[in-house]
Amino acid sequence: MAGRLLSIGECMVEVMQAGGGLMRKSFAGDTFNTAYYGRLFLPSDWEVDYFTAVGDDSISDEMLAFMRERGVGTDLIRRVEGRSPGLYMIDLKDGERSFTYWRSVSAAKLLADDPARLREALEASRMIVFSGITLAILSPDGVETLLSELRRAKAAGKLVAFDPNIRPRLWPDRERMRQVISDGARAATLVMPSFEDEVVHFGDGSVAETIARYAGLSVRDILVKDGANGATLSFDGKLSHVPATRVETIVDTTSAGDSFNGGFLARYAVDGDADASAAFAARLAAAVIQHHGALVAKELLPELELPQRP
Repeated sequence: MAGRLLSIGECMVEVMQAGGGLMRKSFAGDTFNTAYYGRLFLPSDWEVDYFTAVGDDSISDEMLAFMRERGVGTDLIRRVEGRSPGLYMIDLKDGERSFTYWRSVSAAKLLADDPARLREALEASRMIVFSGITLAILSPDGVETLLSELRRAKAAGKLVAFDPNIRPRLWPDRERMRQVISDGARAATLVMPSFEDEVVHFGDGSVAETIARYAGLSVRDILVKDGANGATLSFDGKLSHVPATRVETIVDTTSAGDSFNGGFLARYAVDGDADASAAFAARLAAAVIQHHGALVAKELLPELELPQRP
């Protein structure tokens, strides 16, 4: 059955060292990365759209063209006069990355300022994904507008997926961060947290505690990503575990979680098999982290194909 995956958040200009004192420019961002990997593997009769706001400058033009060239729809993206996309620079060391951000005039901070446009986009979608970064960049009014519309989508039976993707530097204080992340989970039908983040910021002592906490927020389905320890799932109250895919050499973990999310949603759209979807997502993430950059070309991801729909 055809459908639309709608990914909501911020795509940024990505600058990365290219050797010889040169820098390489691209475009990426957690929810855009998820949309990209979803598009790579979703059935061809599915649409993938990105919902954000960009500026009216030439770099915004370039960003929109970049999205379209990769099969991600841009018709729902609002353009804001006098604004620009945010920018971040990656520093890589031994496969691990650190980030420096410039996003004070990012147009994406205003993505929820047109509630009618947002509602229309949500109503036209079967799967919706957003993240803690999506929430962190918005004003308090923007957060409430977005979450209100997502709660409405959840009540209408949409699959609403949320990756807490906790980045403390984006939040004014710890209390606000924990409250809004919890509110984001309440608006979702599926939460996909990283256990490492949940330990640090919510004090969870085990994956079971993470699952119980999100279940207590009326989240139906929970998928906890735990790196080399694999993923633990609680779908409709049934627990299962999917091991990680072994990787010999890690090159760049920039898009490990984002590619997992996109792969999971793409596979889940086929037949709703959560365990098979998590196993596919684990294989995808393992392949992605063996290459440089957030967005890895499909030809570099061999032997990753979805089964035919029944």
